[in-house]
Amino acid sequence: MRTLQDIPALREVLGECRRRGQRIGLVPTMGNLHEGHLALVAAARRRADVVVATVFVNPLQFGPNEDLDAYPRTLADDQAKLEAAGCDLLFTPSVATLYPRGLNDQTRVCVPGVSEGLCGGSRPGHFDGVSTVVSILFNLVQPDVACFGEKDYQQLAVIRKLVDDLHFPIEIVGVPIERADDGLALSSRNGYLDEAERATAPELQRTLAMLREKLEAGEPVDATLAAGLTRLREAGFVPDYLELRAADLGPVSATTREAVLLTAARLGTTRLIDNLTLTLPR
Repeated sequence: MRTLQDIPALREVLGECRRRGQRIGLVPTMGNLHEGHLALVAAARRRADVVVATVFVNPLQFGPNEDLDAYPRTLADDQAKLEAAGCDLLFTPSVATLYPRGLNDQTRVCVPGVSEGLCGGSRPGHFDGVSTVVSILFNLVQPDVACFGEKDYQQLAVIRKLVDDLHFPIEIVGVPIERADDGLALSSRNGYLDEAERATAPELQRTLAMLREKLEAGEPVDATLAAGLTRLREAGFVPDYLELRAADLGPVSATTREAVLLTAARLGTTRLIDNLTLTLPR
């Protein structure tokens, strides 16, 4: 596996791959990799001849009171994991490389509609930062396929709309959530949990599973979600949101069948997110 930091070298290597007719897969990450990220690499490996991963902690998607400085940087460990997973090329640009004019003077990409509410409501500007850096990486790598995790359900929807609206010729693949044995969705932020919080954290997924069972049985939506919020608070969470949306993140109507439960909640100082898809009864 080769590791590159600068744009001209990246373009040179990938240009040669394209001249050989090779299909390129992209896995964008912020590093501190776990099995969820490696599942993305495996998905790209199945769909491409050359797999490119990126490690870049993107300051544009962090709010003023969020954990940018504390976010774990584990590049050596990430390199070892990516190489073992079959990644061919790792791109690790600096902030100055991707944003040479500085953050305040950076052109930004906004994806309306699906970026609003949910995490977009509680983290203003977050998805503008995501869509901006992903657009830059798409332009630099020019992949044929790019893989993103379904744990970040709203982010995946934003990226799908970005690709559609800007006519990027890229296949976007959503990869199912990787979970620990106790059901907790894998996340780089799980490392912030202390021992007691880690023991409590799987209650987030268990609550969603309970709500899914009730909703698929036809129980009223508002009362079911209210019960879910109560359960989360009693377990020690501070819920940010708990919502039922149509699978495309639009509002649920009487004709909606494919839907998704989405939640974000704080446990101590750590913000966790999760989701479960479901089928509503007729």
